[in-house]
Amino acid sequence: IFASSRLFFVGARNGHMPKLMAFLNITQLTPVPCLIILGLITLSMLTTSNVFVLINYASFVESTFITLSVGALLYLRYKEPERNRPIKVNLVLPILFFLLCSILVCVPIFTQPWDVGFGLVIVASGIPVYFLFCRFKKPAWLQNIFWSLECTVQKLCIALEEETEEEKEATAGQSKNASDEKGDAPELERLHQD
Repeated sequence: IFASSRLFFVGARNGHMPKLMAFLNITQLTPVPCLIILGLITLSMLTTSNVFVLINYASFVESTFITLSVGALLYLRYKEPERNRPIKVNLVLPILFFLLCSILVCVPIFTQPWDVGFGLVIVASGIPVYFLFCRFKKPAWLQNIFWSLECTVQKLCIALEEETEEEKEATAGQSKNASDEKGDAPELERLHQD
């Protein structure tokens, strides 16, 4: 829950999830709205009587996205070999990892097709939510509802949106100007006295 909340937070900060998930608690700097939402999702998952089915859903979906991510890494290493990368490893490791993840994705398709199908339905259910909350321009009445919901979440969680780099630079520039003006004031007073 704790690691996934940061993923939800970053997704919301980048506009891929509802904005109310991009709020940080002002004292702990934790994404409290995301923690609450993930806690509710976790509680809803506990309603199943067969925990192994839940493990199959989660492991298949997770393995699928890991396989896609590592496949993208290998594709970029092949198509753009000269690109600057902060971490470079021998290609044997990602290829081996990709093969293992591919096995974890392919085997359940044949052994447990119903579980795989239901896991894919769960993932696909997020597509309309994405388009409703993030992609389409919302009518004014819906924007007002979202704004009210965001204000309520901010008050309940004592949370605000994270400052962007531009806002940080502007704040730093304003405080520097204010200190320069204060620094000039005693010098000006001394000049007037002379």
